[in-house]
Amino acid sequence: MQGFNMGRYVPPEHEGMTSANKLAGKHALGNRGRKAGQGILTIRFEMPFAVWCTNCPKETIIGQGVRFNAEKKKVGNYYSSPIFSFRMKHIPCGGWIEIQTDPKNTAYVVTEGGKKRDTGEDRVLEGDIEIRTEEEKERLRQDAFAALEVTIENRAEAKAQKTEIDQLLEFKDKSWDDTYAANRKLRRAFRAERKVREKAQANTAALQDAMSLGLDILDETEEDRKRAAQIEFGTVEDSDVLRKVTSRSIFGSGQKASTAKPPKKPKMLASEVQADASKEILQKALTQNTRAVVDPFINSKAAATSVTIPGLKRKLGGQSNDTGRDDKVQRVDEQEESREKTGLVNYGSDSD
Repeated sequence: MQGFNMGRYVPPEHEGMTSANKLAGKHALGNRGRKAGQGILTIRFEMPFAVWCTNCPKETIIGQGVRFNAEKKKVGNYYSSPIFSFRMKHIPCGGWIEIQTDPKNTAYVVTEGGKKRDTGEDRVLEGDIEIRTEEEKERLRQDAFAALEVTIENRAEAKAQKTEIDQLLEFKDKSWDDTYAANRKLRRAFRAERKVREKAQANTAALQDAMSLGLDILDETEEDRKRAAQIEFGTVEDSDVLRKVTSRSIFGSGQKASTAKPPKKPKMLASEVQADASKEILQKALTQNTRAVVDPFINSKAAATSVTIPGLKRKLGGQSNDTGRDDKVQRVDEQEESREKTGLVNYGSDSD
């Protein structure tokens, strides 16, 4: 009967007595367990550190993290902890590299085909405390000269450390002899920096409010100052230019641009071309001046200024002896001005 998710057939006479792997003479792990009878299991091993391969004609480094198909085998014990060996083949040279676990020092040791790359991590640096093993302690107990050498080295090291400690204590006493003055000096520097920071924060907040920015503005740098100094803004001094800009429609002419080619114009005389250009200029000026007077969004000063039309002259106003005529003209002007200002109609109420 064939089991679920197995894909292997077991005859009825062997069902419940053995497995398909035993009948086929194979291991459950396939090729990984082909040497299981020798106590070897093939696993995926990752280099714990960089290793120099000594089997290569020219020593080649194998980087940390490179993975190999390694043969895992138990080679011994350290008390109750097993010691495993990982043997792998370096493909470029065909040599074998073996690495074993070291439970005593909780590390890996390269035992064959290579050596660990020296990065200086295992060296005893100045200030580090060296922990001696039981063998070293026993040797010092048995060898009096070795113990004397260690004692002399410890004394020299203690003397050097005492000198350094005395210098640090002297510097501390000198710097903090007057604690009030030292504290005052630190607070003065902090106060000045705090005022600068508060001023910068106020300027940043004002800029965010003015620009309606919901983002954090970083501090100004020297590169920002250089770029800002290279920007120049022009000024508009001509009133005609300002008048043309303010009187121009923001919605465009409303005509769609056609992709068709414009028809060819018949040839015209120079006088006719000049007349058409003057006519077009006059039309544009009239349109702009009319919009400048009618548009309520334009500045009152710009709207109140007299508009000049090219090619027309205005008569100079003189004093008139006809007082009634002047009063009539003044009343008409006042009515027009009040109509322009209010723009509302005065309807009568029921109480009137």
